[in-house]
Amino acid sequence: MEAVLRVVVIYLLIVVGLRLLGKREFGQLSPLELVTLLLIPEIVSNAIQGQHFSITHAVVGVSTLFVLVFLTSLFGARWRRFQRVLDGSPRVLVHDGKLIPESMMAERVTPDEVMSEMRKAGCDQLAQVRWAILETDGKISIVPARALPPHDPGSRAG
Repeated sequence: MEAVLRVVVIYLLIVVGLRLLGKREFGQLSPLELVTLLLIPEIVSNAIQGQHFSITHAVVGVSTLFVLVFLTSLFGARWRRFQRVLDGSPRVLVHDGKLIPESMMAERVTPDEVMSEMRKAGCDQLAQVRWAILETDGKISIVPARALPPHDPGSRAG
């Protein structure tokens, strides 16, 4: 029964902590948030197993981690330079239909990855791309060379 109680306490601590830090889809985690999620099991594993680490140590450890994540996000919101150090800056991979090999090499992005994102954006040729930008979240944004006309739901085709 002690093991069940330990798991319940740790579970509630993590749920409350993640809830206080805010909602975000797992696919949109920053590297810092991913590291945080990976550290949690390491901090609490001994407490759950009932080994030499007590549940108090796990609560203090996880709470400290959540405070660090909160402070990091607070500092990032307050100081843009701090956030840039954490997240990096967007990087241009394609400009006016031309790949930028230096940027692609620096970010370890292959032409195939760029082409895949182009197709998802409705572009089948490199010449159709004005910009391809590797965002700080790791996604590639595609800006077509020619903006598509806005969709008018009131108009009828034909």
